[in-house]
Amino acid sequence: MAQNSPYAVLDKLLDPITRCLTSEAARKLVELRADTDVQGRVDELADKSTAGVLTDEERAEYETYIAASTLIGILQSKAKKLLATQTVA
Repeated sequence: MAQNSPYAVLDKLLDPITRCLTSEAARKLVELRADTDVQGRVDELADKSTAGVLTDEERAEYETYIAASTLIGILQSKAKKLLATQTVA
């Protein structure tokens, strides 16, 4: 990941949160999944996006889901790394 990419910046900004995680919190974060209603809506918006038929409002909603998923994914990755280092120690 390039040092100046938006994801690298976000990764660095989230470091303080990672340092606050307990093992239990890290495990819960790793297991976090969207509920079926939310996942269904994301899937619906993804299909409409692929078909090129999203309204402006739907596009904004879909982009919000994508941004949230990116944030959660980075936190989950950091939590997995934390748990792996604790297991080794």
